[in-house]
Amino acid sequence: TDPLIQHKVSDMLAGMGIQVLTDEVASIDNPEIKDTHFLSQWAYPNRIMKAAKWCAMQDGGVQFVQMTSFGCGPDAFITDEVRDLLLRYGKTLTLLKLDDINNVGSMKLRVRSLIESLKLADDKEKAKTVSAFRTTPVYDGKYRDRKILIPYFTSFLSPLIPSVLRMTGYDVENLPLSDEASCEWGLKYANNEVCYPATLIVGDVIKAFKSGQYDPVRSVIAITQTGGQCRASNYLPLIKKALVDAGYADVPVVSLTLGDDIENDQPAFKINWLKILPIALRAILYTDSISKFYYASVVREQRPGAARELRDFYLRRGCELIESNASNRLFDSLSEAAAAFDGICQDKTLPRVGVVGEIYLKFNPFAQKNIVDWLIGRGIEVVPPILTDFFMQSFVNRKVKLQAHVERRKLSDFLMDGIYGIVRKQIEKVNARASRFRYFIPFHDIFEEAREAEQVVTLNAQFGEGWLLPAEMIMYARSGVNHIVSLQPFGCIANHIVSKGIEKRVKDMYPDINILSLDFESGVSDANVKNRLLLFIDNLKR
Repeated sequence: TDPLIQHKVSDMLAGMGIQVLTDEVASIDNPEIKDTHFLSQWAYPNRIMKAAKWCAMQDGGVQFVQMTSFGCGPDAFITDEVRDLLLRYGKTLTLLKLDDINNVGSMKLRVRSLIESLKLADDKEKAKTVSAFRTTPVYDGKYRDRKILIPYFTSFLSPLIPSVLRMTGYDVENLPLSDEASCEWGLKYANNEVCYPATLIVGDVIKAFKSGQYDPVRSVIAITQTGGQCRASNYLPLIKKALVDAGYADVPVVSLTLGDDIENDQPAFKINWLKILPIALRAILYTDSISKFYYASVVREQRPGAARELRDFYLRRGCELIESNASNRLFDSLSEAAAAFDGICQDKTLPRVGVVGEIYLKFNPFAQKNIVDWLIGRGIEVVPPILTDFFMQSFVNRKVKLQAHVERRKLSDFLMDGIYGIVRKQIEKVNARASRFRYFIPFHDIFEEAREAEQVVTLNAQFGEGWLLPAEMIMYARSGVNHIVSLQPFGCIANHIVSKGIEKRVKDMYPDINILSLDFESGVSDANVKNRLLLFIDNLKR
């Protein structure tokens, strides 16, 4: 609507004899937009999709022109869906990308091309045909015996995820860790402007079938979903679209989520969360602790390779305990692990670096270009990020949303406080068992972290990593870890606003803190990342 921002495109179109309608015209008929690979999550994309559907249903005299700005997050996935929707109705999308360069010549050229194509077309000589919407099948009983494949996430929790889900009666397997082929396939079958983790995850799925390692007629894809205000909530439709475009339209996709924010028809995929949640909680605390043990000991090990051997051994033991229905013994195994890791360590004081950022990047080795191993190779102790806080923040987020009147109370405060108390007792047990490892940093109380973060940013900032990112930075600083690497996908607007936006405030509170922000995307140069890290650790070792 702003004529300066849009370079007066509406006036330009009107001057060429075109009658201009805004997207508000779609509100008259309010068409449904179910026949798309799109999560109806935000008001702006919903409006665009409804306008495209309305335009598609009109005769050939009504065409669709979409304006988008470079780097606009939602446009990375809705643009493809708008184009596909119009094509099914025999129309084409005219896309005008705007930036701060005041040159409308290229835009005029595109619009003139649209006008000329309409003059050549004769819509009266043939009846309007609409192509059927193609998507992946509903996961019902006939797919129940298929193997469920899950994209690889982290070197610590991912090995235990199949064991946890097998307790529900499903045959589950992790896909291999991402590699360059994943990146190439992701760029081919996902919009190139979508966030880097989405590129890799889509690429992992397509690579699995293109490589011949997995049979698509015997497979199902599962993806974890939080339903948060992030493009990651669209991973489900992105994967479905990629499978259809790649020729694997018969592979069902299921959503692994606790809430009902993600709508996906999957009648044969039912999880008994009352049974699984206690196991999942133990598994997360167990693997987070093993991660703390490993990264503190791998730079202090008396014999090279000892830390890796212990890590692999205790992760295998974790799988065995879960699959033998003995997850209640995980914490006993943790006590043994703490003592074992402690026994391989030399007494050393080393420079320490904390890692924060977007959840996939900070946990996935390939996505972050193995910078954690790179730091370890230079004798630096990495204080790892943990998954426990990511899930625990939901207790804080619920209270904040209720206080802000943006969410209705679904469960009583008494019940939620009771659940939090139970979880907190489990965390305290882990802290006690893991303290046998001399370099162990205990798990913090999430409400304490939230109080610290509130000095920097509102707790209503729950998109992307939200307030948890500054909370992690502050807790590192309070633990004496003053050097932090922040990993973000290029174009991840929420994380850039939070991570870079709060940096000055955090430095004002903790003047000794040193933060290095690294952006990642499919074309990022290894040399560029390593050069910036070299400068960072040069300052660290002074």
